[in-house]
Amino acid sequence: MDLQNLHKERRVAFWGQVLPYLGYVIQSGLAVVFGFALIAFAAWYTSLLMHIPPDLPIRWIMLIVAIPIAHTSFRTYLNAADIVFLRPQEHAMHQYFKASRIRGVVYKIFGLLLLTIILWPLYIRSDAAPKPLLLTLLLFVLLKLLFSYGGWQELRMVSVGGSVGYRLLRWVLAVLMVAAWLWQPPLHSLPFILLVGVVYVIVLRLPVKLLVAWEKLIRTEGMQAARVMRTLGWFVDVPALTQRVTPRHWLSWLGGNIPWNRRGAYRYLLFKTFLRTEPAGIVIRLGILGLLIIYITHASWIGIAVYLFFIFLIGVQITSLRQYHKDSLWLQLYPIPAHSRRASFLDFVVRLTLPAAVVLWLPFLAKGTEDLLTTLLTLVGGVLVVFLIRGAQAKKWRLDGQDEEEV
Repeated sequence: MDLQNLHKERRVAFWGQVLPYLGYVIQSGLAVVFGFALIAFAAWYTSLLMHIPPDLPIRWIMLIVAIPIAHTSFRTYLNAADIVFLRPQEHAMHQYFKASRIRGVVYKIFGLLLLTIILWPLYIRSDAAPKPLLLTLLLFVLLKLLFSYGGWQELRMVSVGGSVGYRLLRWVLAVLMVAAWLWQPPLHSLPFILLVGVVYVIVLRLPVKLLVAWEKLIRTEGMQAARVMRTLGWFVDVPALTQRVTPRHWLSWLGGNIPWNRRGAYRYLLFKTFLRTEPAGIVIRLGILGLLIIYITHASWIGIAVYLFFIFLIGVQITSLRQYHKDSLWLQLYPIPAHSRRASFLDFVVRLTLPAAVVLWLPFLAKGTEDLLTTLLTLVGGVLVVFLIRGAQAKKWRLDGQDEEEV
């Protein structure tokens, strides 16, 4: 069996299913919004380069931009049947995974280099001792290759706890290595980075690994395919795929005060679905990142724009729950009217997005009584964005015909 060709056929088949939906995404106005956003960013960035604040924390900004150097993901296009039909070829599966590993790092390197080059004019104008561009790009590429290797080894580890521990180690080392490069002279930082990299490669060899971790790779592939479909689901109805369920006991209290009656049933289902699926993790990460960036930029209007943007991002993740139970058979069997589901969903969106808007607004309080009116108007703007998101979802619900009672 030609395993390399099999991988190519599966990749073409998957993206062949996705491409027909891209036309609807473009028709939704996303391209126009992206174009205006690009123009606005170019104008703002040009103005920033011409009037750079003297206290701009450029090294922290560079660190935040470079931290995703530790992120890894690989599309294998495996499915459950492969445990039976491809297992006899397990000894040769490295041929199949070769394309996955190459594609899993090339696009990310390109994105990382693009962000670095865009930020570089600001960096060299703000940092007292900027590092050379080519050496920085080369270092980032090598670190990306290193952590991609580590991410692939984590997928092969037998121990679930060990895999989680090594994932945490990967992110910690990424922060330490990039920070060492940005804050220390090259003669001090490069030996440190080299030593840490060598030790990391050595410790990656310690855990017991499988030749092919079939179950983990199939589960990971299902999650990534579902993520693509869920993104398309923001613009057009797409087939639902299996979602990973993650118990989060420390958040189980959310939704616990919802009354056990017919009116609260669908809201309760939405809360529990949110807590146990991927959007909850994304919202938490967005919240932490948003708080950090807003705190850094809260003294300028940039902070207000970042604040509103992160509310929108969090709202997008929360409203993705609209598609999770749309075709559920149980909702057709239980006596929950469609209009009740709509009201419960919109209430669910506000109950989660509004507290997030308030929490993200807290860094603006660091300004104290200075420009208090702007601080309060910023919160008003955040609340307005929340209800705009609610209104957009109400409109989508009507356009989908979900207000109509099922017969």
